[in-house]
Amino acid sequence: MLMQDTKQAWSEFLQLIKNKTSPLEFQNWFSPIQLLETSDSSITLEVPNIFLQEYLLENYKAELTSLLPTKSNGDPAIDFVIKAPEKKAITKSSPKNGEKISEKPPQFEVKLNHQYTFSYFIEGPSNQFVKSAALGVAARPGQSYNPLFIHGGVGLGKTHLLHSIGHEIKTSNPRMKVQCITTEAFINDLVHNLRNKSVAQMKRYYRSLDILLVDDIQFLQSRLNFEEEFCNTFEALINQNKQIVITSDKPPSQLNLSERLIARMEWGLVANVGIPDLETRVAILHHKADKIGLKLTQQIAFFIAEHIFANVRQLEGAINRLSAYCGMMETELTQEIVESILGEMFQFIPKKKITVESILRSVSSMFNVRVQDLRGSSRARDIAFPRQVAMYLAKELISESLIKISSSFGGKTHSTLLHSWKKISKQLESDNTLRKQIQMTKKNLEA
Repeated sequence: MLMQDTKQAWSEFLQLIKNKTSPLEFQNWFSPIQLLETSDSSITLEVPNIFLQEYLLENYKAELTSLLPTKSNGDPAIDFVIKAPEKKAITKSSPKNGEKISEKPPQFEVKLNHQYTFSYFIEGPSNQFVKSAALGVAARPGQSYNPLFIHGGVGLGKTHLLHSIGHEIKTSNPRMKVQCITTEAFINDLVHNLRNKSVAQMKRYYRSLDILLVDDIQFLQSRLNFEEEFCNTFEALINQNKQIVITSDKPPSQLNLSERLIARMEWGLVANVGIPDLETRVAILHHKADKIGLKLTQQIAFFIAEHIFANVRQLEGAINRLSAYCGMMETELTQEIVESILGEMFQFIPKKKITVESILRSVSSMFNVRVQDLRGSSRARDIAFPRQVAMYLAKELISESLIKISSSFGGKTHSTLLHSWKKISKQLESDNTLRKQIQMTKKNLEA
């Protein structure tokens, strides 16, 4: 590879990464890298610290090796140079005319969503326990459940509870230092302070907190260096009886994190936010509709709640859509409008997967024969006929090859299965009793 080609390859790598990452991520990780030298067999890069070097090699090795020269062992042929720290002139300045000096840098500002409070959180059987735990933490931070680990699917209220704890503590204990931050923001803070040689300042700030609220800890997975710094912060706060609350889409045991951090997150209370039941979803819909002035009947609320059930955010989005439509069209809300506007959002419970085993159990129950007899070779009519019915249902309801299906019937051939299917299909044309038996068996399978 020629020197000019190597330089071009580095430009292509940067463009590839720019297309794959967010502007903020690219600014934090790749903008500080400077290309110093290129040759036909290697490239020299200047990075601000060893931390960024390790991040580049750990996360983008495949892209680097596909574009840049490689060593004999397959690693990218990159020589790294750590940038020398800049010497800054120290100047002292005094505040102007009573101006107060901020105790924390701008990146450490606490931002809580004013709508995410306990009063706006709709309680139901699926979240009653976790809300009680959150209230306990807010009432007695550092004493009730520490850490509190909240997990659940997307849009079920984890972030809402996290911010609610922050609001409650700031209201009842205004002197407490509270920080509510996403895991991505924590990572960006660390990168920012590494670049500015101010990691010690960041550590002092986080370790001086009374309450640390961390959202979406799953984004810390596969980021060992960040995980180590977070774990150190975690331990420092816990050892001082400072409150930590963490949210995630999975429980600690299912996260790809170190055993050390998982064990620490399981120290306190692990609480799950479940999918709200029908009545809770209806209450959420009424609450959201009342807030924006949308008239929502009980019948329509139940109709929406029956079709959108996995995500509270989708319920709010549905209300916003309907409110916008009714406002622009100056019309009352009807079920026909709901079906038209929200049709693409409607969710359907997937049908239960039907297997040969489940068919055999249903048929054996219907015809009062044993499953092992249906798999056997007996030609007695009271066994052979139910077996043919089971084979008919298997071909009708299971989308697999005939050879695979037939082998599940004690090693029968696919021609035997086809013969049974044809026989039962023909008999169904005139046998009402058989038709009812098969319809009932299908209902049992799909229930």
